[in-house]
Amino acid sequence: MRTEVDTKKMSDELIQKLETKTATIGVVGLGYVGLPLAVEKAKAGYQVIGFDVQEEKVVKVNNGENYIGDVIPADLETLVNSGKLSATADYSFIKEVDAIAICVPTPLDIYKQPNMSYVESSAKAIAENFTKGTLVVLESTTYPGTTEELIRPILEESGLVCGEDFFLAYSPERVDPGNKTFNTKNTPKVVGGITPTCTKVAATMYRSVLDGDVHEVSSPAVAEMEKILENTFRNINIALANEMAILCNKMGIDVWEVIDAAATKPYGFMPFYPGPGLGGHCIPIDPWYLTWKAREYNYHTKLIESAGEINDEMPEYVVRRCTEILNESGKSLKSSNVLILGIAYKKDIDDYRESPVLPILKKLVDYGVKWKAVDPYIAEFKLNNTIYSTSKLDINTIKEADLVVITTEHSNFPYDEIKKYAKVIYDTKNAIKEKLPNVRGL
Repeated sequence: MRTEVDTKKMSDELIQKLETKTATIGVVGLGYVGLPLAVEKAKAGYQVIGFDVQEEKVVKVNNGENYIGDVIPADLETLVNSGKLSATADYSFIKEVDAIAICVPTPLDIYKQPNMSYVESSAKAIAENFTKGTLVVLESTTYPGTTEELIRPILEESGLVCGEDFFLAYSPERVDPGNKTFNTKNTPKVVGGITPTCTKVAATMYRSVLDGDVHEVSSPAVAEMEKILENTFRNINIALANEMAILCNKMGIDVWEVIDAAATKPYGFMPFYPGPGLGGHCIPIDPWYLTWKAREYNYHTKLIESAGEINDEMPEYVVRRCTEILNESGKSLKSSNVLILGIAYKKDIDDYRESPVLPILKKLVDYGVKWKAVDPYIAEFKLNNTIYSTSKLDINTIKEADLVVITTEHSNFPYDEIKKYAKVIYDTKNAIKEKLPNVRGL
């Protein structure tokens, strides 16, 4: 039986290794969250091992080939060549790490319920291979209770006891792809451990890596809930902006001008903007984790679900508007050429996870519409299990389109040419801020 003295000695030893950068750190999942985190930990001086079931990612990392926009390619190449960062699909190497972060996807299933299979399989792989004194931190966004109710029991199947033989905490990722100001390095971190010692050990690791503040909370559940609150807050406010856009269109009012006017108030208002729907892994998905968990407590999250429904319906609204705009010139949607500008879910990135443009295109495909899609950051994308290539944007492509739809406001689109040569532009992102005869708003 491990005593409090033994546990303190073990935690002190790990904290010393973390503070002196002699610890080896593992990162499970080398995607949009995991790879930037692995790079930052290696840059901080740690020996880092990345784990991923996708051999393609493992090979690319070990070759120093970057595939994530928020990672500087030269940094990755330097770290790999110096031996500070490596990747493997062999989870038996977990026994060599002192601390490990789980950064795997947590998608929704077709019923908008959490699919925890990636988290479960990662936890089982760790349980089969980790040793006493290891720190395990879950970073994947999830519902409140996951760390305590799901991860802990799986890890304890190893025979080790949480808080005595190993340390367990939750620290939500806060990656905002494409953000030029805040990144993995300087964004504040929230950490909540199963025990105060778990919190202390996890916070020590992040303070040794990040420039941003590390905010300690009393439990993993608090940390899990705060991440849900962050993105639910944005989801609800974007839904309000989208509903205002729909109403303003019916009333003949420019919603963008309304928002700009409201934003002049120095207190009590924060501008959120409408668009063709929500994209990315977090904002369209996270609130549904909470609505699912709330049912366990016999509570119906009415406001959250209504906001989700409004945002989910925006792609269909965009297709209806396309029909209305084409009807103005006596054309039908099915007989027209539609040019979609932007596949990525936000400007100036190559990420199209949960992009609202995909359901828009699905509708166009279902209706038999002739369409082309352009995105300078994305060469090809998957839709309905089919791989499509994006088109090159030139003057002829613009002229041939009966309707040009701006779905992502990439900075490097040639807006002057688009304004000059497009027959009609449907601007869902207010990329063209002029009131022109051939421009229609959301």
